[in-house]
Amino acid sequence: MFDKIKNFILSNRHSIAVFVLLNTACFICILLVAARIAYSDTRGNTGLIWNLFLAWIPFVLAYAAHAISWRRTWLYLIIPVIALLWLLFFPNAPYMLTDLQDLARGYGGAPLWYDVIVVGWCSWTGMLLGIISLYLMQDIIFRAFGRLSGWVFVLVISALSSFAMYIGRFARLNSWDILQNPAETTMEILGLIIDPSKRLAAFTILYTLFFLFIFLLLYSFSHMLTEQNARSQDVLERLAVTQPSNT
Repeated sequence: MFDKIKNFILSNRHSIAVFVLLNTACFICILLVAARIAYSDTRGNTGLIWNLFLAWIPFVLAYAAHAISWRRTWLYLIIPVIALLWLLFFPNAPYMLTDLQDLARGYGGAPLWYDVIVVGWCSWTGMLLGIISLYLMQDIIFRAFGRLSGWVFVLVISALSSFAMYIGRFARLNSWDILQNPAETTMEILGLIIDPSKRLAAFTILYTLFFLFIFLLLYSFSHMLTEQNARSQDVLERLAVTQPSNT
C-alpha cells in the first residue's frame, strides 16, 4: 500500500506540486485580506476572495474533463457538458486582472503598497488558475481534433474571455446572470456586439494579446524544460553506450 502511494506521488509529483502551490497561494491571499481587515477595520477588498473562488470553478471543471477525456465514450457524451460550464465560468479567472484598476480609487485604511501586493497576488493566482485550466482543455482538443484545432481553440477562448471581462467590468454582468436571466442577459450582450464602442474593441484586443502572451510564455517554458530533460537523457544514454568501448 505504501509503495503504491509512493509511486503515485512520484509519477504525479509535478501535478501535485501545482495543486499544492495554487492552494497555498489562495491561502496566503486569504491571510493577506484577513490581515487588512484586522488592521483597517474595513472590508474594501473582500470581493477578491469571492473572485478567487469563482476562478477555481473553471480549474476544477477542466481538471475533471481532462481526467475523464481518456475514455472515448465520455469524450463525446460528458465532456461537452463540462466544457460548456467551463466556458461560462472561465472568464472569472482572467477577470481578476481588472481588479488592479480598483487601486486607483483606493480602498482606504491601509498603505497603498500593501493593497498592491494583495490585489497583485490575488489577480496573478486567478490568472494562473485560468491558464492551467485552458492548457488542460487545449490538451483535450489536441488529442481529439489535432494541434491546429487546439491553437485555434486557445485563440477563440482568449478573445471570448476578454470580451466577457469587458462586460463583467463595465456592463456589470457575470456568469450567474446568464444562468438566472438568460434572455435578458443575451439581449444586453447582443447590444454590445451590434454597436461596439472603441473602448470595447481596444479592451478586447489588448487583453486578448496579453492573455495569449502569458499563455504562450508559460507553455513554451514548460516545453523548454521537457526538451532540456530529453536532451540530457540522450547525452547520458550516449555516454553509457560509448563508455565501455573506451575501457
